[in-house]
Amino acid sequence: MGEYVQVGEVRTWYDRRGEGEPLLLMHGGLVDARFFDKNVDALAARFQVYLPERRGHGHTPDVAGPISYDLMAQDTVAFLETVVGGPAHLVGHSDGAVTAMLVAMRRPDLVRRLALVSGGFNRDGLMPGMDELDIDQVTDFLADDYAEVSPDGREHFPVVAEKIARLAAEEPTLDRLELAAISSPTLVMYGDDDLMTLPHSIAMYESIKGSELAVVPGTSHFLLQERPALCNLIILEFLTTDPVSTVAPIRRATNQQSDES
Repeated sequence: MGEYVQVGEVRTWYDRRGEGEPLLLMHGGLVDARFFDKNVDALAARFQVYLPERRGHGHTPDVAGPISYDLMAQDTVAFLETVVGGPAHLVGHSDGAVTAMLVAMRRPDLVRRLALVSGGFNRDGLMPGMDELDIDQVTDFLADDYAEVSPDGREHFPVVAEKIARLAAEEPTLDRLELAAISSPTLVMYGDDDLMTLPHSIAMYESIKGSELAVVPGTSHFLLQERPALCNLIILEFLTTDPVSTVAPIRRATNQQSDES
């Protein structure tokens, strides 16, 4: 059914499913935990899944001021410390992936394994035109869903949409060299027709030491909804098994030699 917890300045709503090691499912911009309806049952069969809704999204009321990745990362750290009480696996989609990435960079002690789905490290990697949100179009598409659960009411949706539009136009701005700070085992996952360019996806994969790359065929930015069975399988395999020793490593040759020594 979900419940609220006061985390810093945010009255955060979250749901919890399943038992086992803790896992945070982190939704994207302008959607909420319902985005994962086709994924949560598969993950909750193996993990205790937390589904927090970030400031201004879903059941969680908005907070005065802009929404930034930095603030959302701070909120997530506070949630991990206050509600989870320690480290967890992070599975983030879109804005949720960027937020999860920042948490892993800044608080590696709170992250076990990290699955980054359709989230880039720099807005320069977006496909042309994907950094511009048409507020009227987005409102027509998503405001009714927002109104079903938001304590702020339907009329507040354009306010949040404007905040996310600014976010998309200005952030993130990380350099690929900064991704070396990620020490958690990491899965980089995209649709083959995603918002980010494939070169950007590859750059992200190559910049995170020891990461794994999955490009899901025939999917877009909504790959978790379009091919949920395949996506769930890839994510669960990553979260529950150790990397195999590959027969002919090239990029991983140094890492595997270090593991064998």
